[in-house]
Amino acid sequence: MEYRVIKENDLFFLTDEKGNIPKNHPYGLGLYTKDTRFLSKLHLHINGQEPVLLSSDAGENYVATILLTNPHMEKDGEILLWRESVEIERKRFIYEGVLYERINLKNYYPKPVQFELSIQVDVDFADMFIIRGFQTGKVGKRTGQTIGNRSLTFHYEGADQLKRATTITWDRQEKAVEEHGEIVFDFALNHAEEQTVTLIIQPQIGEEAQRNIASPIEALDRLKASYRQWESNITKITTDYEPLARLVSRGIGDLRVLLTDLGYGPFPVAGLPWFGVPFGRDSLIAALQMLPFQPEIAKGTLLTMAKYQGKHFDPWRDEQPGKVMHEMRFGELANTNQIPFTPYYGTIDATPLFLVLLTEYVKWTGDFELVRQLKNNIDDALMWIDQYGDRDGDLFVEYHQESAKGIANQGWKDSGDSIVHRNGEYAESPIALVEVQGYVYQAKMGLADIFEQLNEHEQAAKLRQQAEELRVKFEKQFWMEDVQFYAIALDGNKQQVGTITSNPGHVLFAEMLDSERMEKTIRTLLSPKMFSGYGIRTMGEGEAGYNPMSYHDGSVWPHDNSIILLGLSKLGKREEANIVMGGLIEAASHFEYDRLPELFCGYSKQFGKPVKYPVACSPQAWAAGTPLVFVQSLLGLFPNSLKKEIRLSPTLLEPMNVLKVENIAIGNGRLSVTVTRQNGETNVHIAQNTTGYEVKLV
Repeated sequence: MEYRVIKENDLFFLTDEKGNIPKNHPYGLGLYTKDTRFLSKLHLHINGQEPVLLSSDAGENYVATILLTNPHMEKDGEILLWRESVEIERKRFIYEGVLYERINLKNYYPKPVQFELSIQVDVDFADMFIIRGFQTGKVGKRTGQTIGNRSLTFHYEGADQLKRATTITWDRQEKAVEEHGEIVFDFALNHAEEQTVTLIIQPQIGEEAQRNIASPIEALDRLKASYRQWESNITKITTDYEPLARLVSRGIGDLRVLLTDLGYGPFPVAGLPWFGVPFGRDSLIAALQMLPFQPEIAKGTLLTMAKYQGKHFDPWRDEQPGKVMHEMRFGELANTNQIPFTPYYGTIDATPLFLVLLTEYVKWTGDFELVRQLKNNIDDALMWIDQYGDRDGDLFVEYHQESAKGIANQGWKDSGDSIVHRNGEYAESPIALVEVQGYVYQAKMGLADIFEQLNEHEQAAKLRQQAEELRVKFEKQFWMEDVQFYAIALDGNKQQVGTITSNPGHVLFAEMLDSERMEKTIRTLLSPKMFSGYGIRTMGEGEAGYNPMSYHDGSVWPHDNSIILLGLSKLGKREEANIVMGGLIEAASHFEYDRLPELFCGYSKQFGKPVKYPVACSPQAWAAGTPLVFVQSLLGLFPNSLKKEIRLSPTLLEPMNVLKVENIAIGNGRLSVTVTRQNGETNVHIAQNTTGYEVKLV
């Protein structure tokens, strides 16, 4: 990463590797909350000069440590400061909506030294959509600065009538502070002496009361304690295959930092830096990936999505009653209705995925009370699928953009060139995506089983009938006999969009496909056309739209692979699943901090190391959740609270001999499993089972 980012709840801080925010940086660096930049410039100088970078550690998402030193400083033959005399350590973290930065300075010169440390700050209060170049519009104005006792506050009045401010305080007497945003400190250090200055930066929106800000030591202790609590409640894995262990540890840490709570329980936002907000499909899929490790996150995600479920017919926001949102924004442009993201509903898959997550969550937890609590939301989502989602009554759910500032392609491959015919022509809407039909089938079949348990027999029977009718028609209209594969979509004329893509792989998880065609689909997904050696591509090599450097037309997305993996594992395709996992694990070793990025280029492994995609988000929630799916797939773990059983079908990757998974939350208890391999034979030991469910080894 050429940037450094930390986040906690709704506040994130994006800087360059030195920890600075240069003006007009192409990445839009800054301190952000509610889609507004509350710090647009931050520059640290020593004697007016830029320090030299020594190291920049972003291994932890909640604390960043940056090490700098001074350049050589000489004037008229007189040495002002010998090179590398002063070590400058910048350590920053976020707690309860406040950014803390502790700057520690240590003298390594053999004699006393004196120098100035200056910090230049500024705030533009810019809306994120303007910063990213997506939108212009009417905005507010800066209303001045206030200098206080060891403090500087920048003020702004928005076009949405909200007053915003950024207050910067410090704990050391300054030499000077200027309204334009320069704070200067004098330092005099003896040999080996250390001194510090701590900045506390607080964004403020509206007339919110001035909060009691914890001391830096107390805030950091509380933050670390929250991480310890998170780790104590999560599933633990131990393995002799270190690359997998590192990937899972990184994924768990990334998902923790991406959690946000809008008042209905924690849920994962999509990713940093630009998508640290609620996203329908991203949040739902990440919560699905997390079920074996922390199922409570699924509950918070479902409750949040239910709260903002569509209630009206509003073409500006692509909203219809019962529809689950795509994305929600909170900035000035959203508040003044200059963009439709309040929330925006232009997604075709979030509504069935909401129901899929609910059914899978219930299978893991047996939490039927949540089903009762969300019954109206479930009914509304089903109504949307049948009425608004199926625009023409042909049983298929399709999308069409209504909003002038909305999204044209409304599946997970939402770039403008992602749904393309074999001849290179882009498909015209309304478009029925292959994976969405699988989500609808899976949702209705899963809900039918749940409703049977709740004695809702009539509704259960209706859902099963609808699902079967969809399955039969799906096989007839999506299967392409000439290439022995499923079309990515049907276009507005009900013609197959015949490009070979990864999308049909999602339908494996729904267990919807004809068995013979399912085998052929898996063979294609694992063929050299689709499998790069590092992962399954989004589009097959050689297709008219194929481009290994593209966003959706030949790149490799870890989360895309993870949903295919869930299907392969569920269907007992262990060898095929291991091939995919092995490729992704090898790819991850070439990325910073053993982190799977949002996506990477789809070049074949023969090309060499995996090629990074230049603007991939990192960390990204559903990429972080992918290694967690590896663990579920290796165990072949699929609980079913409705049957009071746990299906296990364990396997190990070739380099592994031990996989120990402890404290898996299932039902009202815990399951711990150890899988070992000795002399080529795999053994399974159930160390703990307090779930009350029967474990069935398959």
